[in-house]
Amino acid sequence: MQASDKSSRRPRGSTTMAGMPLNDMPWWRWRANVRSALHMLSDPVFHQNCWLAGVPGYGDVTDAVYRLVEDTWLDNWSAEKYVGAVFRDAEEAALVDAAVLRVLRIMHQVGADAPVADYLHHAGWPEAVAAAREAHVRMAVGDGDDPEAPPRSLDELAAASRAV
Repeated sequence: MQASDKSSRRPRGSTTMAGMPLNDMPWWRWRANVRSALHMLSDPVFHQNCWLAGVPGYGDVTDAVYRLVEDTWLDNWSAEKYVGAVFRDAEEAALVDAAVLRVLRIMHQVGADAPVADYLHHAGWPEAVAAAREAHVRMAVGDGDDPEAPPRSLDELAAASRAV
């Protein structure tokens, strides 16, 4: 395999890896983590059926927030910094920033180790879910993915990230 075959840069419309489309974003693994976090944070049915129910394999709110900010440092600076590398355009970046700010505000008020129910009952949670949903849909559609599909498990995300 030549070095160019290992590049994370892929043309649009290429095949998928474990159901996640390969795309033209250079830092697609960071993008995959952000998308996974936003997807989980944006789905109230998922919150009830997985997080509150304690279904293994999906982490919790704190895990999702960590995936959202761990590589990108979106808790310290704007997603605008990553336009063209992680995010497709300024509008996508702005939607991600709005979601990050709302979720982080709640995390700081509730506490990183709080039970899932504490997040879900926070007065600002519906706004955070709506902001995460808007960002999730925009990113999923931009990648040619179905935004209505259920969130993938953390094992599926890890497998997809190793697939290339």
